[in-house]
Amino acid sequence: MEKIEHKIVPVNGIKMHVAELGKGPLVLFLHGFPDLWYSWRHQMVFLAAHGYRAVAPDMRGYGDTTGAPLDDPSKFTVLHLVGDLISLLDAIAPDEEKVFVVGHDWGATIAWHLCLYRPDRVKALVNLGVPFYPRNTDQVNPVEMFRSLYGDDHYICRFQEPGDIEAEFANIGVKEVVKYILSFRTPAPYNFPKGKGFDYSAERAPWLTEEDLDYYVSKFEQTGFTGGVNYYRVFGLNWELNAPWSGAQVEVPAKFIVGELDITYHIPGTKDHIHKGGFKKFVPLLQEVVVLEGAAHFINQERPDEINEHIYAFLKQF
Repeated sequence: MEKIEHKIVPVNGIKMHVAELGKGPLVLFLHGFPDLWYSWRHQMVFLAAHGYRAVAPDMRGYGDTTGAPLDDPSKFTVLHLVGDLISLLDAIAPDEEKVFVVGHDWGATIAWHLCLYRPDRVKALVNLGVPFYPRNTDQVNPVEMFRSLYGDDHYICRFQEPGDIEAEFANIGVKEVVKYILSFRTPAPYNFPKGKGFDYSAERAPWLTEEDLDYYVSKFEQTGFTGGVNYYRVFGLNWELNAPWSGAQVEVPAKFIVGELDITYHIPGTKDHIHKGGFKKFVPLLQEVVVLEGAAHFINQERPDEINEHIYAFLKQF
């Protein structure tokens, strides 16, 4: 860990903090919510030791990446996020036509779209937690879909009003919020009933050390949660902007891994989509789907050794 190098790279109108370790073919790691480059610490060390150049940015709005207007969610669309990554690759790997990509949570969604928009830049992809869903064409905003499934207290619905969830999180405290979300292990959906908080007396997950938690807390105390929450606030806008890609396939070799207890795996219809042909239809080069028994959402940190081996076994084919 102490050998990981850190630098700031100007990309796409922002200043992106990047952590890097190793030499060799580049592996770009993309984190989700409420995470940071740090969520890939185990994978970076492992892959660097196996001959790869591991690169993990703090995504737009997170950590030590600065310059994105937090008060304007429209600057956090998936097109902005993919644009950041193309600009980053141009800056740090100008001689590599294609790179490996590994994503988790929102990072997985961004990685799918990176492959959808620019398959010419991706050699192969490993995604964790969130499968590729084709754009629905029945005029249903994804936020309204979640509202119909789970009601107004569902976290995606609660995240929509600017400032609302941030104020509630401020009352609870950064440490308790981060500990609660990272330690969540039930397939039931996240609900944040308005004004009622949540049961933040839950124990810290065994894989999350106090040192790990302190790092996350230090960064979210510095930035707040708005940057990450803005990704959810443009669900509807992303749906509109993705109209040109309706029905398009992700044509990059891919592997998908999900925890058996991951809340994303238990969204109604998701298991059928993953296992009964829908996923493969839109990701025709999908080579493998792995369901990790007994694992929850943050599998790259909860089960790092297994995830490391799964990633390495796939990437070394190319």
